[in-house]
Amino acid sequence: MKPEERAAAARAILDVPYFDEVMNELEWAAINGCIHAGLTDDSGRAAYAAEARAIRNFRARLKFLTEQAKADGKGAPA
Repeated sequence: MKPEERAAAARAILDVPYFDEVMNELEWAAINGCIHAGLTDDSGRAAYAAEARAIRNFRARLKFLTEQAKADGKGAPA
């Protein structure tokens, strides 16, 4: 996939009206799972924490791809 195609796909995902709402709900559920895991459920807590990190990383990657596409078009002329 070309960088322009990646940026366009990332922009399309970010432009979905309920994307932020869905991602917020998923992240909040993972954080709640982490908070409310049993005192001895270290593996469960780690799994919820990993899920929250994955959601944050996914959002950051999408935003990075769209920002990178914007920055690529602003270079100085050769």
